[in-house]
Amino acid sequence: MHTYLVNTGHILLLINFILYSLGFFRNKSAYKIFTVYLFVIIGVQLSSRIIRQMGLSNLYLSHVYFIGQFIILSLFYLQLVKDPFQQKAIKIGFVLVLSTLIIQYSLKPEMFFKFNLYEIFITSFLLIIYAVFHFYNMLDEKKEFYYINMGLLLYLFASTILFLIGNLTTKFSKDFSMITWTINAILVIVYHIFFLYEWKVSYFRTKTINSN
Repeated sequence: MHTYLVNTGHILLLINFILYSLGFFRNKSAYKIFTVYLFVIIGVQLSSRIIRQMGLSNLYLSHVYFIGQFIILSLFYLQLVKDPFQQKAIKIGFVLVLSTLIIQYSLKPEMFFKFNLYEIFITSFLLIIYAVFHFYNMLDEKKEFYYINMGLLLYLFASTILFLIGNLTTKFSKDFSMITWTINAILVIVYHIFFLYEWKVSYFRTKTINSN
């Protein structure tokens, strides 16, 4: 069941990347950054699978995922928000988070080989704040990337809770730990469906041929 769900998420990710790639050069910066986000996720997941099949631990890739996601989506929301205070908040958060993580890994390099609860919380929490910024702005502005934002907000909120207990579930039975990762796999499917729906309603164009 878990493998089926994970593979479904991978297929949806690939479909979304292909679809968004089609409009890469004719859309604005935020669209391009989001497409890059999808590409990076593909790279992380592919690398994770290859390393796992080699019988090696791929846990350190979680840091690439969380930090990479934070960097790319911070740039994504920086393109979307227009309020000077919100832009400043994103820039300050960007610098502070990356600075503290660099210091942490410099002082405790062993953290690189296990879940970093601080990294998971702070990167996801700030992205949730940025997503709320965008929802607030859309009350008076064009609903741009509405479903993408909704998918990201739901996934980040729920998955953050799951990842925060990830360190604990590894100490329990394999079956118990699998419940956590199965729920996360379902969340991945849900947020990719939001991305797919966004592409359909905002970027899919049908050409109607009328005969005389």
